[in-house]
Amino acid sequence: MTQIEQITGTGIPIVGNDIDTDRIIPARFLKCVTFDGLGEQVFADDRAALEGAHPFDQPQYQGATILVVNRNFGCGSSREHAPQAIGRWGVRAVLGESFAEIFFGNCVAIGIPCLTATTEVVNRAQAVLAANPKAEITLDLTAQQVTVDGESFAVTMPEGVRQAFLAGTWDACGQLVANADAIRATAAQLPYITW
Repeated sequence: MTQIEQITGTGIPIVGNDIDTDRIIPARFLKCVTFDGLGEQVFADDRAALEGAHPFDQPQYQGATILVVNRNFGCGSSREHAPQAIGRWGVRAVLGESFAEIFFGNCVAIGIPCLTATTEVVNRAQAVLAANPKAEITLDLTAQQVTVDGESFAVTMPEGVRQAFLAGTWDACGQLVANADAIRATAAQLPYITW
């Protein structure tokens, strides 16, 4: 299991509240059998409408690994394709004011930490990234802080999820596979389980 204690990289700002999963990855891309290629389609309709002016199309944000968003990001449908598309574009963590619960859980399931901060901190980070797209951001899950271009601020994450990232136990399916022998041994001792 992979421990995630700290993520450092450049960031990409997506400004706006209530950005839903249909905007993150439009429904027509949900027909895929695997998640391959979804990164190329992240924010497809928004990007088309902005004709190259969307942050995901702008050259200064290419290679960014930390997404900085506002309030209620990932609301709408429960499609796991949304975090998959973001992750396959190259995002490794998300900093925002708040996240839709299912989107947050789907991010955790694939190892993308979502940390929250105040409106002021998020707006400050977005302003820094707009002025200097190469500004470094560090999300520190241990210290529960974000450092943006040398300034540090408090961030939060539910404690159980934070501990799972720090311990490397965030991958529930991986945990089941890793403990398959112990699961079989326990099941063999239960009188109501028959093989």
